[in-house]
Amino acid sequence: MSTRIVQQVLYLEVADRLRAMIQAHELEAGEWIDEVRLTHELGISRTPLREALKVLVAEGLLRLEPRRGCFVNQLSMRDLDDIFPLMAMLEGRCAHEAARKITDADLQRLEPLHQQLQAQARAGDIDQYYATNALIHEAVQELADNHWLSDLVDNLRKLLSLSRLKSLAYPGRVHESCAEHLAIFAALKARDPDGAEALTRKHLMRQLDALHILTEQESRAHAADAADVTALNDSGV
Repeated sequence: MSTRIVQQVLYLEVADRLRAMIQAHELEAGEWIDEVRLTHELGISRTPLREALKVLVAEGLLRLEPRRGCFVNQLSMRDLDDIFPLMAMLEGRCAHEAARKITDADLQRLEPLHQQLQAQARAGDIDQYYATNALIHEAVQELADNHWLSDLVDNLRKLLSLSRLKSLAYPGRVHESCAEHLAIFAALKARDPDGAEALTRKHLMRQLDALHILTEQESRAHAADAADVTALNDSGV
């Protein structure tokens, strides 16, 4: 019995490691999963790796193609258009419930995170801003104290880790994002559930707006590069 439990824990640990690798883009979107390489890198056998792959396929992080193996999934702009409104609705509800349940002690714990967020936005430290931003979202989710809601948010958050685009890459977005977070925090301080929910929904949808702009800019850049290559080929250079 103890051996079976250890085996179960092992494949779940492997699944956690693979998720982290996807989030860090150590496993890129569209990449084929090299099972031989991963067993060597992680120091495990094929059995726990394959069980972990099944978990990630069920979560939507990987896709299984017959006779080809597993690949890291890719999110299209259409996928993001489908996911973000759901995420906005769910995280909005987290903020709503958090505003109803939040205590003075909770607010004191959130205050330093928002101070860090402001300092990182002023410094233009995008990587650290992302990390603090994630901690704030997770803290509000925890304060909502609704495990059904939290499970849904976690599942969608895993899927969004597949996106190669980051909304804060859009010029000025980091300062807008910080202002939005401060407004949400003010609503939490005021114990204003409806205000916190509306502001959180808007915050998530503004992220989607930025991703749309970045996608359009990327498409134009690719089209310009292709036109330059065509012109060079036509000129015989």
